[in-house]
Amino acid sequence: MLVDSHCHLDRLDLTPHSGSLDVALDAARERGISKFLCIGVDAANAPVVKELAERYQDVYCSVGIHPLDLTADASTSLEWLLKTINHPRVVAIGETGLDYHYEPEMASQQRDSFRCHLQAARQTGKPVIIHTRTARTDTLDLLREADLPHAGVLHCFTEDWEMARAALDMGYYISLSGIVTFRNADALRDVARKVPTERLLVETDSPYLAPVPHRGKPNEPRFVREVAEFLAELRGVTLERLAESTTENFHRLFPLAAD
Repeated sequence: MLVDSHCHLDRLDLTPHSGSLDVALDAARERGISKFLCIGVDAANAPVVKELAERYQDVYCSVGIHPLDLTADASTSLEWLLKTINHPRVVAIGETGLDYHYEPEMASQQRDSFRCHLQAARQTGKPVIIHTRTARTDTLDLLREADLPHAGVLHCFTEDWEMARAALDMGYYISLSGIVTFRNADALRDVARKVPTERLLVETDSPYLAPVPHRGKPNEPRFVREVAEFLAELRGVTLERLAESTTENFHRLFPLAAD
């Protein structure tokens, strides 16, 4: 059984499934996907992802403010975070992190928000889900500064092995999405071969970044199987073995989502 460790169920294009999330989730379950982690990105969708996690037994959620969803005149509130993540179906904090690719002018606000999420993680013991793009040095520096006693995950990883190794050395996990299947992703495939078995997760980040052979179409949770199949072949293991190890890793990282 597989787990889609990062998806945005509230943003899926449900047209292929007659507009029904139930049908979309059933399509994934039929392909061996046993759990889904629905990710929070801002204050507005926090109640939405929690409602989805309450509605479906195999859906869990996170709550946080994505670095690209910050506003220049508002800061992340630790009080709000602590209150909102205090819910039995919220198994993680985020996604949070840094993205200097699209909004370098917001770097200071992003760092403040990231620190706030890391502080909430320290106070609650819940792991952090980290988005990082074109911000390697600051991301690693803030993780070292936080020095969390428990792990988190660098999701949809697209950086190099040097950054992956630094994060792994601090106890973090690496999650790979459909990007690893893209033709121009040779450097990422090198990382994918090297990540220790016990620290690897798979995800879709749906509705974004559909893997080959679905690239260019809206992504959805059932396509995490293509990601897993590709990684299994790349790493020279069976799909069954990769599914078993990544599912075990998911439960180790997110113990509140374990049965």
